[in-house]
Amino acid sequence: MASVTRLSHTHSPALNRQFTGNSLAWARPDRFLRHVSLSKLRAAGGSVITCTAETAPVSNLAPGTPVRPTSIMVIGATGTLGRQVVRRALDEGYDVRCLVRPRPAPADFLRDWGATVVNGDLSKPETIPATLVGVHTIIDCATGRPEEPIKTVDWEGKVALIQCAKAMGIQKYVFFSIHNCDKHPDVPLMEIKYCTEKFLQESGINHVVIRLCGFMQGLIGQYAVPILEEKSVWGTDAPTRIAYMDTQDIARLTFIAIRSEKVTGKLLTFAGPRAWTTQEVITLCERLAGQDANVTTVPVSVLKFTRQLTRCFEWTNDVADRLAFSEILTSDTVFSVPMNETYELLGVDQKDILTLEKYLQDYFTNILKKLKDLKAQSKQSDFYI
Repeated sequence: MASVTRLSHTHSPALNRQFTGNSLAWARPDRFLRHVSLSKLRAAGGSVITCTAETAPVSNLAPGTPVRPTSIMVIGATGTLGRQVVRRALDEGYDVRCLVRPRPAPADFLRDWGATVVNGDLSKPETIPATLVGVHTIIDCATGRPEEPIKTVDWEGKVALIQCAKAMGIQKYVFFSIHNCDKHPDVPLMEIKYCTEKFLQESGINHVVIRLCGFMQGLIGQYAVPILEEKSVWGTDAPTRIAYMDTQDIARLTFIAIRSEKVTGKLLTFAGPRAWTTQEVITLCERLAGQDANVTTVPVSVLKFTRQLTRCFEWTNDVADRLAFSEILTSDTVFSVPMNETYELLGVDQKDILTLEKYLQDYFTNILKKLKDLKAQSKQSDFYI
């Protein structure tokens, strides 16, 4: 029997998406995730928007040769988190397969590390089944590229992947989501993540959902490098606090969760030891770099106006969707949770989790040493010239 996904909102017709064989058929493509118009109803005092995902039973393929529990597929292996998951898996002895879109510049570094790279594209469901043969566990780190519509990979592709995993008897599926995604139905990316969580739960696959708050690695390009290069650092006037976590710690905790039967079927949230505002991060970078930042502050009101403006034009809809997510990151929101129960469940000592201070200190120490060495080499070359 084919699997059917329905995303329904109060006051809106349901969206029916059917997956039969390798073909995709949209019953109501014009009704896809009508968050924006429906969010206005809620703001005006209408009913709360609800999102549900339902699946009809999917028949598994006939039993074949059992696959090894160490055989894993990493989706999104070239990303910030995905590459750390691959490294950790290889270090722990897993047989790692990476699903990578065909590209002019191949992901050779994954092969160099010892992983197997297979070509596939979540936006082309017919490419998925062959890549999953012999896979025990899927670790889904993927998200869409900035230049493509959010729904293409993060909803359409994920639904196809989960349906295919169910049909092919994948034993476990790990899905990385976003903290508080269930609280922002008017933000496309957040709602899609939440609906994917629900769809995965209803699929019947053994799974673990891990919600994340923020990556420490993202702060290097956003703040550290511009400060060192004396370029503008962009910030906002909002008091948002984010508990950034090192992606290496996220990868390590993920494999502990995969091996623990107590965690199967659970929703976990990983957060760093402390939640930081943008200004606190900039101040820390300034202190470690030994120089002031050239900060350009963008008021939240400007982001909101820009989002409303881009909604007026069909070709800017996806820009507006991403600005909607930016509004969440620049609102009076805290992206953090207490981790004591999670540490206890996973048997992890909090002292082993890297702090943002230590992460940035190590980065600036290494980079400033390299800059000093380069300057010394330059002076030596000038002397001989």
